[in-house]
Amino acid sequence: MNVTLRRCLWAEVAYLSLWPVLLFAQPSDSAQNLANCKNGREACDRSRLSESESADVALARHGRNISDCRNGYDSCDRTKLTAPEAIALAVADHRRNVSDCNDGIASCDQSKLTRSEAREMAVAEHLRNLSDCKDRIGACDRSKLTQPEAGEVNEARRQLNVSDCKDGAGLCDHSTLTPSETSEVAAAEHQRNAQNCQDGWGECDRAKLTPLEAGQSAVADHQRNLSACRAGEETCDYSKLTAPEAKLLADAEHKRNYTACLKGHGYCDPSRLTPSEAGAIPAEHKPLRR
Repeated sequence: MNVTLRRCLWAEVAYLSLWPVLLFAQPSDSAQNLANCKNGREACDRSRLSESESADVALARHGRNISDCRNGYDSCDRTKLTAPEAIALAVADHRRNVSDCNDGIASCDQSKLTRSEAREMAVAEHLRNLSDCKDRIGACDRSKLTQPEAGEVNEARRQLNVSDCKDGAGLCDHSTLTPSETSEVAAAEHQRNAQNCQDGWGECDRAKLTPLEAGQSAVADHQRNLSACRAGEETCDYSKLTAPEAKLLADAEHKRNYTACLKGHGYCDPSRLTPSEAGAIPAEHKPLRR
């Protein structure tokens, strides 16, 4: 009897201890279901919604439908829009179509434009064509240019060609350059080559350098190699170091190796230590022997 009573008491205690978990788990699950329904997820169980929650879900679905309609999604159901919402959508659709037409976007429907909007679109299209012709991009149609505009395009393209030649772009046409432009381009090409040689990247033709530029390039090359050797990079060429530089690097490496052995951290080569250095290495920091 006492055993049975004790078991009953333990069962009640266990149930009471789990009650807060059960109490809070239910609202959390309910809240998740409400969120699923509001967001239109398949996990939504409408049978578990209260009357007020069903109203909230209906309101969320309506708002989502308005957003879908505004964004032109296929999921839009215009029959579910109120009269003011339908009017606002029509206004937004018209504005978007006008913008698409002015920007030359394929979704433009010219049949929905007013006469004044069609004229504005024609002006925008003409200016866009003029810009494309000047910049050598897009579908330039020279037949739509006025005579003054054709002159503007020719001058813009001439300047663009000069710029391309100075920058070393592949579209450069040297044959169209004037004598003064040819000199400017040659100076720019020489400067670019000298800079490439000094920076150690890009196309470098050392044969075209002046003695001063060749000297500056050699100094830059040496400094880059020295930096690579200090950093332990694979591009380092030790044969190009001066004797003092090689000794400085060797001393720095010896110090690094000794510190690594002494602290037991990093690559340590005991064979490169002096007898006194080897004796100073703690036993626990000495490399394991295989």
